[in-house]
Amino acid sequence: MSNSDECLFAMLIYLLSIFFPVLGPLLIWLLKRDDSDFVDFHGKEYFNFLISYTIYGVISSILMLVLIGFILIFVVGIMVLIFTIIGLVKANNGERYRIPFVFRIIK
Repeated sequence: MSNSDECLFAMLIYLLSIFFPVLGPLLIWLLKRDDSDFVDFHGKEYFNFLISYTIYGVISSILMLVLIGFILIFVVGIMVLIFTIIGLVKANNGERYRIPFVFRIIK
């Protein structure tokens, strides 16, 4: 796989996640992870990101009982959007981007 193809598929992981948070990135990652270490890296990073920020969202939802969760859920949503866009741009540029505040569950 050429370098531009690797960048394209890694970028598509983040781009498709905006519309299809699980299925789109999962298909690309499963189909291309054996062909490219770069796509495999971004696939793992995205799913670690998805798991981590889902946990943050659940905790924020629970904290809505004490009202601080309303602010936290907004902050988590903004962070998800920003880090998805940053990951998309970095993947398109051929860079490996480690998203902040992510639990590295999938190695």
